[in-house]
Amino acid sequence: MRILAAVLASPLLLAAPLAGQAAPSSRAPGAEKAAVLWSKLERSIAELDARLDGVLAVAIKDLTDGRMILLHADEVMPTASTIKIAVLAELYRQEAAGGVRLSDPYLVDSADVVPGSDLLAGLTPGVTRLTNRDLATLMVGVSDNGATNVLIRRIGMERVNTLLDSLGLKATRLRRRMLDLAAARAGRENTASARELVALLEALWGTRVLSGALRDDFFRVLATPKERYLPRLLPEQARMASKPGWLEGVRVDAGIGFAPNRPFAIAVMITYSGDERAAEQAIADIGLAAWRHFERLGGAGAFGRKLP
Repeated sequence: MRILAAVLASPLLLAAPLAGQAAPSSRAPGAEKAAVLWSKLERSIAELDARLDGVLAVAIKDLTDGRMILLHADEVMPTASTIKIAVLAELYRQEAAGGVRLSDPYLVDSADVVPGSDLLAGLTPGVTRLTNRDLATLMVGVSDNGATNVLIRRIGMERVNTLLDSLGLKATRLRRRMLDLAAARAGRENTASARELVALLEALWGTRVLSGALRDDFFRVLATPKERYLPRLLPEQARMASKPGWLEGVRVDAGIGFAPNRPFAIAVMITYSGDERAAEQAIADIGLAAWRHFERLGGAGAFGRKLP
């Protein structure tokens, strides 16, 4: 009888789900398998966080289905030069609204040179003429602080923050011009949270701020080749538009990854860093893990087969 009972029970045992595995549902094919990949990405980020000598914040958003990974994502941290994404956004918003224009001329002035303005400082003052778009390219491509300050003066610091307010972003603030150490010592630091940087990028990727050719040109400028952390380990053909930032003890990078068929927004922020090279490596490792994740999702069919 005991043998018969075991035989009769065995089909039921085979049909039961494994421990921790959800029973089959009516969700889209492959949803459970994709969830496994998301869990593994989360775990890899958590492992990097555990090894990091510093405070790490991460926000990653799938711009296809809205799924997110968040780690300390609401902590307010210094942005360093990554705040220049907001400056660039307001410049392009004013172009769309008919205010300050991308084509407005600028005559190079030595009075605008500050530390971190190596390219602007190398141009002939009183002779070299640039446009606001040229200044934006210097701001993003070589993080020229003088070019950034000229743009902030022209578009208005308060208008940058008004744009951020309109998007519901309260932690992301432009409080000082570049290299204003007196303002920084007084507590007027440029800040954001990882979640809000991703929200800003998502709004720019959508149509809440820009549209059409102007939106495309915004991301063309943001993708200007530069020394960055997030794309550092990516394959040569990978496309990412991001803006890194660094200060003493701070490393940041945020942008849009154009994984085929699966774009994503990502922000990685590190502060209180005890090893800045290790911080940069951690951001690069997270960038690679995220890219591989979205490239895999975007290049596979519903059941995970990689499609040619």
